[in-house]
Amino acid sequence: MSGNPVVKTVRKLIEVALPLADISRATAYEKMPGIGAHPRGLHQWWSRKPLAAARAVLFAQLVDDPSSRPEFFPTKERQISERVRLFRILRELVKWENTTKEALLEVAREEIRKSWRRACADNTDHPRAAELFDPRRLPTFLDPFAGGGAIPLEAQRLGFAAHASDLNPVSVLINKAMIEIPPTFAGRPPVNPESRKGSLGQREWTGTSGLAEDVRYYGAWMRDRAERRIGHLYPKVQITQTMTANRPDLKRYVGRKMPVIAWLWARTVRSPNPAVADVEVPLASSFMLSTKKGREAWVEPVIEGERYRFEVRVGSPPDSAKSGTKSGRGASFRCVMSGTPMSPKYIKAESMAGRMGTRLMAIVAEGDRQRVYLPPSAEQEQTARTAAPAWRPDEPMNRDTTNLVSGRGYGVFTWADLFTERQLAALTTFADLVGEAREKTRQDASAVERERERERERERERERE
Repeated sequence: MSGNPVVKTVRKLIEVALPLADISRATAYEKMPGIGAHPRGLHQWWSRKPLAAARAVLFAQLVDDPSSRPEFFPTKERQISERVRLFRILRELVKWENTTKEALLEVAREEIRKSWRRACADNTDHPRAAELFDPRRLPTFLDPFAGGGAIPLEAQRLGFAAHASDLNPVSVLINKAMIEIPPTFAGRPPVNPESRKGSLGQREWTGTSGLAEDVRYYGAWMRDRAERRIGHLYPKVQITQTMTANRPDLKRYVGRKMPVIAWLWARTVRSPNPAVADVEVPLASSFMLSTKKGREAWVEPVIEGERYRFEVRVGSPPDSAKSGTKSGRGASFRCVMSGTPMSPKYIKAESMAGRMGTRLMAIVAEGDRQRVYLPPSAEQEQTARTAAPAWRPDEPMNRDTTNLVSGRGYGVFTWADLFTERQLAALTTFADLVGEAREKTRQDASAVERERERERERERERERE
């Protein structure tokens, strides 16, 4: 019995030496906040690989180390000199500002192609050489556990036909957006009417610039229509002089209307204490809003007779703020009004009976390069509760599994039950707008094609003349 044919290989750059300090600096810089706009910002994947590191590792894995090619670099000195040259390419390749520099990328691709052609020459006697070692075509790259897609994206950038897969549908969506869709529209002009006017319509659209222009246009189109439909549900918050009484940090914002970044809600159940049984008390695992040193902020429940309200405090927080109303492991809480324990069994029973509610705890506004934490107002909470989504995602959840968000044991039976009414209004509005944007894109693309056909007809007429 004969064994499998042996593939002849040589040592690659990564097996001998790398400019690790330069790669480390590039990856650290890439992780700094505000560095470049990239799809990675849409979703922070577990153990996301820095793009610079993925690019460096792929290049170093694919390029021959000079010491493995004595026929080209016979002396130690020439091998070192060639390695230094490759290091110079690699040092430039990992810099964030060079990520899309086509000239530099082409230099890197040519080094990879050069090593591949050598590998093909080494394996001409392989029985499947024609199939596996075609010097005119790089091998296909496959990442079966692609995750956030950094590795297949960089493989594609370095000239490979990249394929990616993952069991997680979020990962699949990210990879489609990064490595499948852009190449489909590479080199094509945008179809939106705004970009086709005047000088913009005459420019040369290279790479994915045309696609990016369409994404910006139709994204803004959706945003503007969403604001007209549900913008009233998201009012700005005005800072008044009264609000600064116990908050000197707000004085700089008095009179300003500030956009809200987030509304922080707590689930509630009725208190098990008969004396305050009509009060819906919060289930909050923490009252902390910001734990950043020197900028701590937290929510403090203020009891007033048989009711309570939330205030936002800044400064050094008490230990009680860190645990909120939580009193033990699992879904164990205490009543904020009386301190009465609330067991998981009680909370689940209230939820299953449809008596779990919500209460606005705090508002997060956008300040001057910082977040501003504000107490809830009756107007803000009432505005949120006026939301009425046009439809609801009422598909039933799988309550028999422990591997998904299932709402087992609680009153969560459909996907809609996971969200507040205002969240549902926003989600369903954008879901509707996606379909509308798709139809508009098709109409605009058809108009472009009709114009192209008219231009071709005019050209044919000129030729006939």
